[in-house]
Amino acid sequence: MSVTAVVGANWGDEGKGKIVDALAHDADFVVRFQGGNNAGHTIINHHGKFVLHLLPSGAFNPGAVNVIGPGVALNMGALLKELDDLLEKGVPAPRLAISDRTQLLLSYHRLLDAYEEERLGKDQFGSTKSGIAPFYGDKYLKVGIQVGDLFHPEALRKRIERVLPRTNFLLREFYKKPEYTVDAVLAEILPDAERIKPFVCGTTPLLVNAIKSGKTILLEGQLGALRDPDHGIYPYSTSSSTLAGFAPIGAGIPAHSITRIVAVVKAYSSCVGAGPFVADLVNAEGDELRERGGDGGEYGATTGRPRRVGWFDAVATRYGCMVQGATEVALTVLDALGYRDTVPICAEYEIDGKRTTEFPMVCELERAKPVYIELPGWKQPISHIRRFEDLPENAKRYVREIERRIEVPIKLLSVGPKREDMFVV
Repeated sequence: MSVTAVVGANWGDEGKGKIVDALAHDADFVVRFQGGNNAGHTIINHHGKFVLHLLPSGAFNPGAVNVIGPGVALNMGALLKELDDLLEKGVPAPRLAISDRTQLLLSYHRLLDAYEEERLGKDQFGSTKSGIAPFYGDKYLKVGIQVGDLFHPEALRKRIERVLPRTNFLLREFYKKPEYTVDAVLAEILPDAERIKPFVCGTTPLLVNAIKSGKTILLEGQLGALRDPDHGIYPYSTSSSTLAGFAPIGAGIPAHSITRIVAVVKAYSSCVGAGPFVADLVNAEGDELRERGGDGGEYGATTGRPRRVGWFDAVATRYGCMVQGATEVALTVLDALGYRDTVPICAEYEIDGKRTTEFPMVCELERAKPVYIELPGWKQPISHIRRFEDLPENAKRYVREIERRIEVPIKLLSVGPKREDMFVV
């Protein structure tokens, strides 16, 4: 039996898609356990280039069952569009299971999200306006709608009747926007409900039985540790837990079943959205790194927004790995740094004249300045290399320095955007 969680150690956009895609090749089940279609995982394989927002990244393994767990914010329309896009590009239909306890993200969640960002103006949180915060608000106010409700008409109507008075009050009184009716909500969701019905089941018994049978299960996290609402840069966080500790809850499996936690980390820093980002390079160096990084540049997979970029932040990453409980690290896009004579690492923060290696709360983080060390660069391409020992000496030295500072072993290394560009260290 093997249960592995793949999670981000930073602000999201660490390259988790390619890691999950590679590990999913040998998985029996791949499970999304939190978040919604507010972020995406970019995958490049023999079928082409894809950005998955709700579909688990095991969609390209015909032998894997792709599970959307009860912790996910399910936008049915977005999920069905992803499925249709795969089929149109010649990808075989993935095996899919949707928990009957998963809750629905509806159009009024998206509108409330957009209206709130509009109201906040210059103080907004940088939301993708996908409806995530209002969705989780309804969930924890206990006025959400579960997938299983879709197939019980009386119960479904009661659920909608319960949530709309509060929703309409906000729309009408606070945002001065049009209201919803029960029939309008039903008209929105019932056609999609019929399409997802064949996939809906009790996924917890499915996964628990798989664990008992010794199957391989991969848990796929969204965003990163620093976007967690409890342990991240609150209030510039997402609204669901991004930590591996939440994975058993959001997936619906026993807490003790996870045996491996892979924290994905970039060889430099990147960030989409608002909030403190100590290593931020707002200069020509940052522009060059943004264009050379990622696959075709550092731009959000969901929004297309330019990502903020900076040199590797050892303070933030050590903390992120710690709160994730990482057993190992997958280091991505090392190849992007081959143009530098020297490669900086943010080794400490300076806050009010004092240096620290501890990641602070936001109120202090906003005053933090990066303290860099410089390592010699390797000044050559490395995307063709498939063994750690074949890397240039300075590239190996850079990887080992990161490993020493984050205090977690680097076991996987990616030197390009494709599945085959990853190897074991």
